[in-house]
Amino acid sequence: MGIKSLTQIIKREAPDSIKHDNLYKLSGKKVAVDASLIIYQQLLRHQLLKNKNGEITNHITGLFYKMVNYLSLNIEPIFVFDGKPPIQKKDCVDERKKKAQDAKDKMESCDTQEQKDNLEKSSLRLTKDMIDNVKKLLNLMGISYIHQDGEGEAIASELCRIGYVDYVLTEDMDSLVYGCPNLIRNCLDKSLKRKDIISIINYDIMKEKFGLNDEQFIKFCILCGCDFCPNVPKIGNTTAMKIIKQYDNIDDIILNYKDKYAFPENYKELFNESYEIFTMYRDKINIDELKISKSNKDIGKLIHFLVNDIEMNELRVQNGIKKIQNIYK
Repeated sequence: MGIKSLTQIIKREAPDSIKHDNLYKLSGKKVAVDASLIIYQQLLRHQLLKNKNGEITNHITGLFYKMVNYLSLNIEPIFVFDGKPPIQKKDCVDERKKKAQDAKDKMESCDTQEQKDNLEKSSLRLTKDMIDNVKKLLNLMGISYIHQDGEGEAIASELCRIGYVDYVLTEDMDSLVYGCPNLIRNCLDKSLKRKDIISIINYDIMKEKFGLNDEQFIKFCILCGCDFCPNVPKIGNTTAMKIIKQYDNIDDIILNYKDKYAFPENYKELFNESYEIFTMYRDKINIDELKISKSNKDIGKLIHFLVNDIEMNELRVQNGIKKIQNIYK
């Protein structure tokens, strides 16, 4: 879910924090990739592709071409996978599983193949086999990755905050709450039709335009509604901003607004737990102790994997590799 309506309030209150730029401007930079989100993105973007064994493959196809694009521009990606999520996210995870199962159940009564295909997309959940195939692709392309307990976007954001990477590639606005200084998204300006244009949200400019410090921004986002704490009915982002600027303590907020808004009985507990989650990696990551999986690229095995296992067109695979052949020398 992310933070409710955060993108909209940034566009409205802090438009100067959003820069639309050509991807090539990131040449020479290091980018942490929110792995789970980008995999889902590739799975849902096109019609589902399957190999002769019935395995879904379009996430591998999409990731190969996307990473070829990044590598050809001398951008170094490092994938960060989701590990075991915080217990506070259980309700959110359960809700997503229920939606996926509901979609799967409805597939049996579809009238058309198009309806069935759309529901199949909605029923998708990342499996271990999918993750393993993505890791295989990364290993063969020589792209590093991290996989440990915790939210991938949280770890990626802290890596960016401490300067280990320059940007985080994700569509999950939670990254800003974790303190990500520079967040890369698909272009937010729909009038710009070029595929090589990205949007970069700068955390410091956004925060300055909001008139909030780090602590206030986190609390504002929690009050808006997040994966760990539900939105309070009738408190939208404009109201949440006013409340946080007036009271940045949850005790004072509940005390002064309990007669106006229906706070859940355990809201204070959920609010405080959410704050702890959003700050749990702050200054806690030691790069020297972080397990980063690295490998040497293997072009021969990469071609074999993509052509024989994923069943991609060999000529297109060869053309993709030609774009990055200088980097692979």
